[in-house]
Amino acid sequence: MQIHRSGSVLLTGAVAVALAVTALPAAAQAAPSATAVISEVYGGGGNSGATLTRDFVELANAGSAPFEAGGLSVQYLPGSPSAGSRWQVSELSGSIAPGGRYLVAQAAGTGGTVALPTADATGTVAMAAGSGTVALVSGTAPLTCKSAADCAADTRIVDLVGYGSAVVREGDGPVPGASATASVARAASLADTDDNAADLAAGAPTPVNAKGETSGGGQEPEEPGPTEPGDVRIHDIQGTTRVSPLVGTSVTGVPGVVTGVRASGSRGFWIQDTAPDGDPRTGEGLFVYTGSTAPTVKVGDAVLVSGKVAEYYPGTGTQSLTQITAPRFTVLSSGNALPTPVVLDARSVPGRYVPSADGGAIDALPLDPSRYALDLYEALEGSRVEFADTRVTGATTGYDEIWVTVKPRENPTRRGGTLYASYEDQNTGRLKVMSLDPARPVPTANVGDVLKGRTTGVLDYASYGGYNVQATELGTVVDKKLRREVTRKQKKDELAVATYNVENLDARDDQAKFDTLAEGVAVNLSSPDIVSLEEIQDDNGAVNDGTTGSEATLKRFTDAIVAKGGPRYAWRYIAPENNKDGGEPGGNIRNVFLFNPQRVSFTDRAGGDATTPVRAVDTWKGVELSASPGRINPASPAWADSRKPLVGEFVFRGKPVFVIGNHFASKGGDQPLHGRYQEPTRSSETKRIQQAAEVNTFVAALLKADRSAKVVALGDFNDFEFSPTMKALTKGRALKPLIATLPPSERYSYVFDGNSQTLDHILTSPGIRRPDYDVVHINAEFADQASDHDPQVVRVKVGGGFWH
Repeated sequence: MQIHRSGSVLLTGAVAVALAVTALPAAAQAAPSATAVISEVYGGGGNSGATLTRDFVELANAGSAPFEAGGLSVQYLPGSPSAGSRWQVSELSGSIAPGGRYLVAQAAGTGGTVALPTADATGTVAMAAGSGTVALVSGTAPLTCKSAADCAADTRIVDLVGYGSAVVREGDGPVPGASATASVARAASLADTDDNAADLAAGAPTPVNAKGETSGGGQEPEEPGPTEPGDVRIHDIQGTTRVSPLVGTSVTGVPGVVTGVRASGSRGFWIQDTAPDGDPRTGEGLFVYTGSTAPTVKVGDAVLVSGKVAEYYPGTGTQSLTQITAPRFTVLSSGNALPTPVVLDARSVPGRYVPSADGGAIDALPLDPSRYALDLYEALEGSRVEFADTRVTGATTGYDEIWVTVKPRENPTRRGGTLYASYEDQNTGRLKVMSLDPARPVPTANVGDVLKGRTTGVLDYASYGGYNVQATELGTVVDKKLRREVTRKQKKDELAVATYNVENLDARDDQAKFDTLAEGVAVNLSSPDIVSLEEIQDDNGAVNDGTTGSEATLKRFTDAIVAKGGPRYAWRYIAPENNKDGGEPGGNIRNVFLFNPQRVSFTDRAGGDATTPVRAVDTWKGVELSASPGRINPASPAWADSRKPLVGEFVFRGKPVFVIGNHFASKGGDQPLHGRYQEPTRSSETKRIQQAAEVNTFVAALLKADRSAKVVALGDFNDFEFSPTMKALTKGRALKPLIATLPPSERYSYVFDGNSQTLDHILTSPGIRRPDYDVVHINAEFADQASDHDPQVVRVKVGGGFWH
């Protein structure tokens, strides 16, 4: 092993050659489907030389029973996804008959002369003709995987097809031959062997819709809308549980007044009955889903609606949204008064969150809106609500959304947020707010600001965040002047150690991101002696070419810190094996130590690499590391496809201190707090508990060799201070979590869905006494943020008992 004077660890010889080889992506393999499959994909529609004017995806049902497509989506990813690539979603509705087809029309081009047959669903995705990946997905939340291996692990994927040179595909290779004039289509048998190249072949496009029509077929005229009210009212459809008693049945002439219109995304409109039945359990509002067709109604229209009652599940583990699909409607009159909105405040929203089903589904439980907040929100689903003078608990996002609380005294933080303090004590007053008027988006707001005045809208439900208000009238933001914190400078005889998740930083990022993060280190953290970084990517970010080094990234970052008035930091890290540490495919995120060589030295000891475990060695001089830097048991299953902790031995004022930089597995895959399963299963927790046990075992080995060893374990542990992960990490009192030393209203470093919570931690061994610890709030509470995490720092005074 060679140590760069700049501070990075480089591997030489055979090891370096081995790590330079680009690993072939594993195949993405959803279980072979015996029912719904992707039967044809065409991305050449409207291109030069094409006959068809639009791209399309065709689905087929190989089963013997109808396949329900409602709540599913077709999603598209470019064949060679970049850091900015995102899965694009097209929502589905209706069902696929046994042996039948289902046509999803996508973007149109300027070429071609022949239209598709009438589509069963319509998206706006401009698919590439030569290369791409299409997935049939349970739910409508965008996928996040960008490699075959990561997609293989996503249980939401029903079927997946990669064509051209697609990185994400099933089997050893994608389907070749797609072009402006050729689609890729499954064999007539519809067999699915999870090998795209074997199951599909290129040929002339042959789109077929659910009616069996092919290109050039005419569109049947729409049936007329209802003219008289039927026997069914909205409260009959909503019923007294979360699932409609009329689900799957057709209804005729349901009366209501239009209270909101959504012309993009999941298009449709809300109606509400002006003659409620008086039962607080049965909702009076309902969403009418118009699919690819923009609604033609206006707020205030009195309508009669016919169609099919459906329960739409927007994501895995979510509750459902009751709606009418395939609607036909008649406008009876316009300009009608709207129903009086229900006021949501501390008096009307119950203090308990949701009933328990011992981990099962709460769908069939009778609603009790006077007892449970989520039961109240479900009973108001689709209805008009209002609140006033609410505190912002989650800053405005890039999607023009904010979180507010209608309960200003519910678990407040010192800076205006709402604290998430335990699994049992949920915050019932949180609601997400977005605007239904594209011309008047939600204004920019930070945590602690106030949405002053009245906000009125329709209560909706979505996969991200659960219950939300689609606002038709918005209050105004009152800026409460939240400011970024600056921690004090460490004294001469204090060692300052910090942790900072810099959110997928790589050398291709804009200079502005480097500058803002650098200011956080140099100014807000007051230039700590040691900074443990999480989410440093390799130098070309998500480009998946085998690059694993981070020299250029760290050079730009440390240069930016100097430019902001900080010291010239050196660095140490161990490059991961390519695509073995999780995170963004091709990004190779890793933990890194920065240190100020004018204040602290690093003990370089050869032997550490991506696969060799570091050990605690008992010597006559005291405990030391077998390699520095090193990794904790990297071959353990606990770290499979996850970041391995980085361990380093430092010396401050002549004394050794051991620092462990951590980034545990994410919480992805856990059931949502607002979901249909209560209490929700935290499936991702199993891996973090295993990872915590590995770190605890290593720290215990250090303390066995020297019970006064000075250990600082810190980083993004992706779990709460009250979690089983933290209990495993602190077993035997090997480590003490410093977050517990702060007042409860300050115990947070991250804001998610309007909850201020702690995912980042600093823990210390018993030999470290009287630490001065601070969470420095500079990101998580702000709409303008360089990272979604707040950094933390601990200062220890040597004369105050750091060593004895």
